[in-house]
Amino acid sequence: MIFVMDIGNTNIKAAVFEGKKLLKRWRCATDTSMTSDQYGIIMSDLFRYHELNIRDIEGIMISSVVPTINFTIEHMCRDYFGKESRILVPGMKTGLNIRYENPRELGSDRIANAVAVSTLYGGPSIFIDFGTATTYGVVSDKGEFLGGAIAPGLRMMNRALSSGTAKLPSIELVVPPKVIGKTTVCNIQSGVLYGYIGSVEKIVGAMKAEIGCPQAKVIATGGMAHMVKSNSTVIDEINPDLTLTGLRIIYEKNQA
Repeated sequence: MIFVMDIGNTNIKAAVFEGKKLLKRWRCATDTSMTSDQYGIIMSDLFRYHELNIRDIEGIMISSVVPTINFTIEHMCRDYFGKESRILVPGMKTGLNIRYENPRELGSDRIANAVAVSTLYGGPSIFIDFGTATTYGVVSDKGEFLGGAIAPGLRMMNRALSSGTAKLPSIELVVPPKVIGKTTVCNIQSGVLYGYIGSVEKIVGAMKAEIGCPQAKVIATGGMAHMVKSNSTVIDEINPDLTLTGLRIIYEKNQA
C-alpha cells in the first residue's frame, strides 16, 4: 500500500492506495502551528478507524503548496509511518512535457492533476481545481502540460467582499433562483455565484479556442465542482480524487 497527501492552503487531502485501487481517503485542516506529533496522532487515529495498519505503508508521495509545513509532515512520516516521504518537485518523472517557462514556479498539485488527466482521459483536456484558489490547466494530445490560469476561489471572493466592506455580510454559498435579487443577501449571492460561474465558462471557452479544440474534455475536482457543474454545461466530468490519483501515478513512475 502507498500513502499520498495533497497539502493545500486550507485542507490536507490524504488517501491510501493498494495498487490502482483507492482504499480510503480523508481530509484534515492545514494548520502550520500543529506539530508533527499532532499530525501523527490524527493520521494514526484515522488509520485505526478505517481498520488499516499504518506500518503496512510501503511508500509516501506528497504534493504541497505550503512550504512552511513540509518539514513537519516529513518528520511525522518518519516517526509514525517509519518511512521517508517523497515530496513532488521538478525533475521527478511525470511522463509529461511541461511547457512552462519556469517549471519550478508550477504548483506540485497542478502537476499531479495534469498527470492524472493525461493518464486517465488523454488530451486535449482542460482540468479545473476548485480549491482555495481556482486553478486551470491544459493537457495536449501529445501529453504536454501547456499552461493554464489561476483565479481566486469562491470562498476567497466571498470573504474579500464581506471583509472589505462596512455593511455587506458574509453569505451562504447557494445559487439564488434569479439573477435579479430582492434582498442584499440574494444580491450578493447573485453577483458572487453567477459571476464566478460566468468566469469559469469564459476561461474554459477561451482555452478551447486557443488550442483549437471546442470538444476538449473538461475535468473538475475540488469542493465547488458540483455547484458549478449543476449550474453550467461547461464541466464534462468531476473526479474528486484527481490530485491523489496523480500522486499515485507519479510515485509508481519514480519507483525505479
